[in-house]
Amino acid sequence: MLWSLIKILAFVLAVTAFTYGGTQLMEVDGGATVDVAGQEFTLSPIEMVFALGAMIVAVWLGLKLLALLVATFKFLNGDETAISRYFDRNRERKGYEALSEGMMALASGEGHLAMTKAARADKYLQQPQLTNLLTAQAAEMTGDRRKAEETYKKLLTDNKTRFVGVRGIMKQKLADGDTDTALALAKKAFALKPKHEETQDVLLRLQAETSDWAGARKTLGAKLKSGSLPRDVHKRRDAVLALSEARDILDEGKTIEARETAIEANRLSPDLIPAAIMAAQGYVGEGNARYATRVLTKTWNAHPHPDLAAAFAEIAPDETAQERLKRFTSLTKTTANHPETKMLLAELNIAAEDFPSAKRALGDLVETNPTARVLTLMAAIERGQGSDDSVVRGWLTRALTAPRGPQWICENCQHIHPSWAATCGNCGSFDTLAWKTPPASDVAMPSGTEMLPLIVGQKADAQVPATIPVEEAEVVDGDPTK
Repeated sequence: MLWSLIKILAFVLAVTAFTYGGTQLMEVDGGATVDVAGQEFTLSPIEMVFALGAMIVAVWLGLKLLALLVATFKFLNGDETAISRYFDRNRERKGYEALSEGMMALASGEGHLAMTKAARADKYLQQPQLTNLLTAQAAEMTGDRRKAEETYKKLLTDNKTRFVGVRGIMKQKLADGDTDTALALAKKAFALKPKHEETQDVLLRLQAETSDWAGARKTLGAKLKSGSLPRDVHKRRDAVLALSEARDILDEGKTIEARETAIEANRLSPDLIPAAIMAAQGYVGEGNARYATRVLTKTWNAHPHPDLAAAFAEIAPDETAQERLKRFTSLTKTTANHPETKMLLAELNIAAEDFPSAKRALGDLVETNPTARVLTLMAAIERGQGSDDSVVRGWLTRALTAPRGPQWICENCQHIHPSWAATCGNCGSFDTLAWKTPPASDVAMPSGTEMLPLIVGQKADAQVPATIPVEEAEVVDGDPTK
């Protein structure tokens, strides 16, 4: 639009200047005398200007005629394409001018003008590999999806432009939500140009969304080979894909294959919590408790997590509370100051009915990090020490409105997930879930004393002693948070 306005203004200024100049020349007195073949011609200033213009035009036409005569002479001497080349040069000049103007119009956001210029360029050049892409992009800009798709399909007929056509149709199918067709086109585009980074990313995302973990791992390997992915990031994401593949294999009942894949995922990324848990479960299934302990301890030292503690408890499910407390010492000794370690030790001591030790294990978490889990543990400790129901109920009331603490959160859209997954269920991002504390507004628990009877086992105004099963805090058969 701006370029068109500039051209209109330039034309108006040129006309104005010529008009003004002509008016001034007509008012000038005098002239010039020209002697041609003994005859004298007297010209006024305005006539001199027109004569000069006519002379320039005559010279230009003479040069054109001379070039045509040269081309004709070459044709008569055996050059059969001389005359056609003469006219082709003119067409090419006009065609490239139209193509250049169309590209400028496209860059300026003038879709309709770009389509017009593309059609003009195609008329003169007759090279669709140059003009079809401009036409397709201009059609997309104007909202003409049908025209764009038709033009992209034309690009498929030429080996030089097939990738551009496939990529263009793929992007259209993605915009339409047709992921199945988009996935098939992404595979074709990847086969044509395996090093194209955008195609790699699209294919990897679609393969992850459709749970094609084996295919996704191959695509990820291609990204590494092409240099578009750092090696450390590749190892992490390959581990995530391997873990997801192991889960699907396990669902199919192939236990042995699932164990091997899970162990591989843990080897690729030892700090990946779900991979460590699944690998440990695989070792336990093989009767190798020592390896399971080693895997879980290594991951716990990097990122303490309640699911790791639950998996550690599954190594010896029949042990007593005292035995379990002693065995967990090897897991927690290097992370004594971590909040997760403090809460775990408090739970283990509650299970062993050592309530003073449980309170000491919590330390200052009640003041520094009063999550729902911490406050619930305090309620269990007070119940175990024989405190009044009002004291227990006070801790539970605080727990109802306290933040839940760290959760699996997508770092892309901030959506909270109940468990880890390779892809975010909300935005579809791959490998974006992190164990961290969400904003307070996202973790508010149900408020009000109406939930107290569900926890303490009686109505709020009842006089009978309320009971809380202390065993709820035990880490025996499941998650320590339960």
